[in-house]
Amino acid sequence: MAENSLLGKLDGLVSRFEEVGTLITDPAVIADMKRFVKLNKEYRDLEKIVGARSEYVTVLNGIEEAKALLESEQDPEMREMAREELDTCNERIPALEEEIKLLLVPADPQDDKNAIVEIRGGTGGDEAALFAGDLYRMYVKYCELKGWKISVSSFSEGSSGGFKEIIFTVSGEKVYGTLKYESGVHRVQRVPTTETQGRVHTSAATVAILPEADEFDVEINEGEIKWDTFRSGGAGGQNVNKVESGVRLRYVWKNPVTGVSEEILIECTETRDQPKNKERALIRLRSFIYDKEHQKYLDDVASKRKTMVSTGDRSAKIRTYNYPQGRITDHRINYTIYNLSAFMDGEIQDCLDHLIIAENTERLKESEL
Repeated sequence: MAENSLLGKLDGLVSRFEEVGTLITDPAVIADMKRFVKLNKEYRDLEKIVGARSEYVTVLNGIEEAKALLESEQDPEMREMAREELDTCNERIPALEEEIKLLLVPADPQDDKNAIVEIRGGTGGDEAALFAGDLYRMYVKYCELKGWKISVSSFSEGSSGGFKEIIFTVSGEKVYGTLKYESGVHRVQRVPTTETQGRVHTSAATVAILPEADEFDVEINEGEIKWDTFRSGGAGGQNVNKVESGVRLRYVWKNPVTGVSEEILIECTETRDQPKNKERALIRLRSFIYDKEHQKYLDDVASKRKTMVSTGDRSAKIRTYNYPQGRITDHRINYTIYNLSAFMDGEIQDCLDHLIIAENTERLKESEL
């Protein structure tokens, strides 16, 4: 029976859960912070599976007990209670099995991380910068709805408003696992404010979502980092343009896959505190390198899937925002809605939910569960 096969898979994980529970209390493991962090993550993941297994066993036992009562019991009231119990358990089984199957499929190991978001105006000049600004506002509104925190690391304003480029960090629960679907080219079709003939123009902006790397994820020789400081620009009172709080780092990194060395340049003007800006710049450096190394994992996953949802080519056009029609279309899953105004105000969860469903479907196909 399929249920016995599923139980077999679950039973095999119970002993591992108990083993990991013992390991994370071992002083030798605690002293090895990298291993300790990894085992803690595994323990939390297994805890969810073991909890689901416990409910599954309870429901299966409920079915057997209800069937046994119906076979042996003559009292009408007891038989009616047994039927209700049997119906309730049978209704719960399909949904519970789907939940368990998804828990058994290996998730992207980075889903629980915070995210670094980079938005850049693409083709379209001033209009592309304005659209990049609109996308930034959309994500700010969405993060407010989720209760997530945003910290802007650096930005370059467009000559007519918006941003040529803006980079910010989003902190909260399962941020990367949610926002990773936004990586790609976002295309806008609308009449620019500079257009006198009322013609619709097409512009684009690129969005890159990077998992924020932990200190243990990559190794960096901090002695080889070259630091510069500079004065921040923009609003901020007398401190601005007088105190060199902005930081710039240069670091030469050798790609372990290609063997090619490249210089990484990162600027951070997030706060008026230079040490804090240095700390944020280091986090971005780690995340940049980690993302490059993580891309091999993404490419491996993408090569197995028919639909490119959260993986694959970041230069691919993923979504169109058509203002004359008030339409949003996500090209990866043929998702179209006509509530553009609300969407740009941060109400993007329904689209993300459809993308998650599409990816989960592919993950289940891969695992053949």
